[in-house]
Amino acid sequence: MSSMRSINDICNTSLSPSERAEALSQVATVEEKIANLVDNGTGIPRLNIPAYEWWNEGLHGIGFSEGVDFGVDFSVGVIPSGEPFSWATSFANPILLAAAFDDAMIQKVAEIISTEARAFNNFGRAGLDYWTPNVNPYKDPRWGRGMETPGEDPLRVKNYVKHFLLGLEGPPGSYPKKTIATCKHLAGYDLENGNSSNRHSFDAIISTQDLVEYYLPPFQQCARDSRVGSIMCSYNALNGTPACANSYLLDTILRDHWNWTAEQQYVVTDCGVLLDTYSAHNYTRTAAEAAAALLKAGSDNICSASSSDIRIAYNGSLLSESDVDRAFRRQTEGLVRLGYFDPSDSNPWYNLSWKDVGTPETEQLARRSAADSMVLLKNQDTLPLSMDNQSLALIGFWANATWELLGTYFGVSPFYHSALFAAQQSGFKSYYAEGTSLAENGSLANLAESIEAATSADVVLYFGGIDLGIESEENDREAISWSTPQLVEIEHVCALGKPCVVIQFGDQLDNTPLLSNPNVSAILWAGYPGQDGGPAVFDVLTGKVPPAGRLPISQYPADYVQRVSMTDMSLRPSSSSPGRTYKFFDGAVQPFGFGLHYSSFSTSFKSNSTGAIDIPDVGRDSNLTFSIAKCLSKCSESYLDLCPFGTITVDVVNEGDTTSDFVLLAFLAGEHGPTPFPIKELVAYHRLHDVAPGNRQSVSLDLTLGNLARVDDNGNTVLYPGSYEILLDVPTQASASFRLSGEEAILDLWPQP
Repeated sequence: MSSMRSINDICNTSLSPSERAEALSQVATVEEKIANLVDNGTGIPRLNIPAYEWWNEGLHGIGFSEGVDFGVDFSVGVIPSGEPFSWATSFANPILLAAAFDDAMIQKVAEIISTEARAFNNFGRAGLDYWTPNVNPYKDPRWGRGMETPGEDPLRVKNYVKHFLLGLEGPPGSYPKKTIATCKHLAGYDLENGNSSNRHSFDAIISTQDLVEYYLPPFQQCARDSRVGSIMCSYNALNGTPACANSYLLDTILRDHWNWTAEQQYVVTDCGVLLDTYSAHNYTRTAAEAAAALLKAGSDNICSASSSDIRIAYNGSLLSESDVDRAFRRQTEGLVRLGYFDPSDSNPWYNLSWKDVGTPETEQLARRSAADSMVLLKNQDTLPLSMDNQSLALIGFWANATWELLGTYFGVSPFYHSALFAAQQSGFKSYYAEGTSLAENGSLANLAESIEAATSADVVLYFGGIDLGIESEENDREAISWSTPQLVEIEHVCALGKPCVVIQFGDQLDNTPLLSNPNVSAILWAGYPGQDGGPAVFDVLTGKVPPAGRLPISQYPADYVQRVSMTDMSLRPSSSSPGRTYKFFDGAVQPFGFGLHYSSFSTSFKSNSTGAIDIPDVGRDSNLTFSIAKCLSKCSESYLDLCPFGTITVDVVNEGDTTSDFVLLAFLAGEHGPTPFPIKELVAYHRLHDVAPGNRQSVSLDLTLGNLARVDDNGNTVLYPGSYEILLDVPTQASASFRLSGEEAILDLWPQP
């Protein structure tokens, strides 16, 4: 909300956003513009333009950052004061939310984040741009920031991003934007500071094929299709050039090829990139040269930098006034599109206030979305738990964890409801034991206490896994196995002849020891479930919310980390790598898309009268063959990869006795295009809600030509003739084949470096 006025046309709502930004640029001096090309912009006091802090976080709720004021210092703690705007809703981390495969839910979560952000902004407690979402695909299980992402599959990440942006910004082209989102980190960023590598100096060597096929699709969704307001470039270099000084990446691909120019969107650097450019990458000799390299390559706002370095670059003729003006206009237009300079009463969110933060409906969604996302990985007819006179042993670090439930990029939440809290609220008699720590060097001094608690109870619940002390920003993992002390503790407390359930928090670990242990009755993955994580866990354990989540990442065997270096960015198997993700690695302990239910489901293709899968007649030559040329001739899309191919209808039947959600997954396989061929690729999914026992529901899955295409060595997206096979579910329940005929067709001609 803004009440400033000036003699400038920046406030003239009859002009276009670009004209208004240009008007301010014309009356601002070069010095004034330079002072606003860093995250803590000074504004232009001479023109009544206030200072603005661009650094605001909102990964899964408003988070601690330079632009957000909870009224408490981060170092003091995360306990809400109770004063207005002293907390905000904190949802589960993206890696867990992605497991729900529920795009509508993701949009609702983002709508709440943006509503609370507008309320905070109305009272001067936060900005209007948010450095979220993290859209880097999660290909290496050691990466410390994997929990920030929607997982390893590009399509899953793209769809998550599409709906998250709809909730955070509003529809593409809408005015005003509700907030500005910032898709990060462009590009090839999935490595921190462990395993003999450093994100600040790492040069990601990525083939054009892998770049276009895997690392860039989420950013294409952000820029080309969703027209996001901002994108953040990454710390690492890409094929020899620092990402934020890489004009091929920021101009040739981002702005030219993806046409990310219609709204003069802006690029912000990750924080400290200027220092990295000359000190870590040795790309320039001085800070001023680094500032010039960043701005001339297409970066517009330099985080954690001094504007004096930009000023020195300008005074030394390393930057022209047009370079400065271009960056200033881009980010100014972003503010215009937020309605930042408009009359307050024209702002549709002007009346949002503290009463709109953390409403009962919001709290309900935070709890339900976490429960809907949890993944059941093992169940020996133990779950759901009976509520009848059961006593529970709650053992382990995560049993009474509170703020740790929030995961990373957290803020202050209204409450932190642990599993122990939930058990007590549910009426269970509870025996609690702290257990060992999560680290490999953890002590077993509390083992006797854990065994005593387990002995006293009817059912044993072990709450373990990893936390931010093991995986986080600046901290990659070296091992992906359960720590020895936890395995010893689980072995003892599960050996008492009682139902024994392991609830796994944090990111994926190799569950082989637990899956093979007959005394471990069930395993539930809960990730970082947010402010109401404990009650959400108990909603699933007791059957109030039957589990329906699917793994958004592969669960790798422990020795995988010895078989490939984190610095190896290639996807396809080679002499130095067994392959990356479910597309090129088939040795997962539990694969991408795996998830059990309290019921049983069957899936089958809905057939037409000829017995073939029922695909509409777009491009059909014969019953099972489709002409590439005909498919393209019927397309009216601006981008050929978005052309419709057809809709596949699938029947889903609940054959069990429990009403439950079900996620339908469809993959595509085939030996066409460049070798080696992917094992399979996700092409569509849909979450069904509350499927009753015996109920049959039909699901329509829309496929595009882009779903069928593959990327060649030059980065071109190509539709190839050949045989295609559609696979349903994990593990596969049904399959069906069709053919494409004719000449191969390039759907997207990739610009070469």
